[in-house]
Amino acid sequence: MLEKDKIALRYASPYNAAITREQFLFYEVRTTAKLVCDGLSNDEIVDRIVKENLFQYPTEKSVKKMALACLRRLDALEDHSLIEAIATQPSDVSKQICLYAMMRQYRLVWDFMLTVIGSKYRLLNTSFGKIDLNGFFMRLQEQDDWVATWSESTVTKVKQVLAKTLVENEYLDSLTADHLNPMPH
Repeated sequence: MLEKDKIALRYASPYNAAITREQFLFYEVRTTAKLVCDGLSNDEIVDRIVKENLFQYPTEKSVKKMALACLRRLDALEDHSLIEAIATQPSDVSKQICLYAMMRQYRLVWDFMLTVIGSKYRLLNTSFGKIDLNGFFMRLQEQDDWVATWSESTVTKVKQVLAKTLVENEYLDSLTADHLNPMPH
């Protein structure tokens, strides 16, 4: 496929694989949310995160990229009260809002959570496994020409990030779990 054709497909698609590098980032998003609530500007937030290495990353370059990613994720919420909740609420509540922010930022996560996880809970079917992730991606690749061009390693990494996100939010007990946990009351 020609490079310009791939570029056209990418711009026509609502999907991207940015979660392979940006992942769930709970600690980072929560840290950033606290700085937003302190009234700092975006530039001041990035500077402080980098200067004080608040994310505890090995290189300054990756810290700045992740700080900007966290700000984009918080912006996707379009609701300051949710940003405050990420900064101040107990971890389990804060994580759910961070997942919602991730869903708002990435159409792929939104679609996965609604069509796979949401559907399972609606149908009271708590089974979960690789077959669910594989089925989701097979359907996505059939529906979206851009996703169909993704390498097998990219698709594998995205599946890993989705599964890890489910574990971090306690939908799954572990990456090898074969069922979803009951929804908290």
